[in-house]
Amino acid sequence: MTSPSTPDADPHQQGRALRRTHWESHLVHRIGWLRAAVLGANDGIISTASLILGVAGASSAKGDILLAGVAAMVAGAMSMAAGEYVSVSSQSDTETADLDRERRELAEMPEAETEELAEIYVDRGVEPKLAHEVAKQLMAKDALEAHARDELGISEITTARPIQAAFTSAATFTAGALPPLLLVLLTPEGYIATSVALGTLVALAFLGFLGAMAGGAGIVKPVLRVTFWGALAMAITYAIGSLVGTTI
Repeated sequence: MTSPSTPDADPHQQGRALRRTHWESHLVHRIGWLRAAVLGANDGIISTASLILGVAGASSAKGDILLAGVAAMVAGAMSMAAGEYVSVSSQSDTETADLDRERRELAEMPEAETEELAEIYVDRGVEPKLAHEVAKQLMAKDALEAHARDELGISEITTARPIQAAFTSAATFTAGALPPLLLVLLTPEGYIATSVALGTLVALAFLGFLGAMAGGAGIVKPVLRVTFWGALAMAITYAIGSLVGTTI
């Protein structure tokens, strides 16, 4: 039996053997849902905690603070869902329009489209003769898919999914808003502002850690980034709330 590493082995079989022994797990397929999840949770924590601190700066009544927090959670979750759906739907509409145009061009002038695809590969470093052969073979298999991926940059990984983005954002916003609300419920009136501020910073740091781990990135920068901006938002909102409360 011929070993996959011997010179006379079938290149295709050799490649399959190498893939079995060298399996790569990439994280780029998580981009779509990870972006919506991190954005939703981060917004849920910061906006809810900031509003709670703003109201706490103006009023020490626990009922008022809790009501403001719940309203912020519900309104924010609906706003995130609607905003993500509209935004990602616009992206999806653009992708659909581009694919329809490409489909027409493939039907009307296939030779020009083959040349266009070959030129893309030449620009990437493939020699012209090989680039034309690759373009012909890929178009023979699925011309629209080849042009969508290599000309338009549309693939299974990057395809817009409006409903998925909307539900992910709403769910993660709600999850992010829950910790500040729980802190309001569990903390005596005189310590709500301090408790929510410190608890929110811990939650933001944990969120930055989770986002970094899920995305395969370094940990320190994401944690510092999300914690700094959260602390700044809460400080400004609390200061405004205190100023308004004192004035009124």
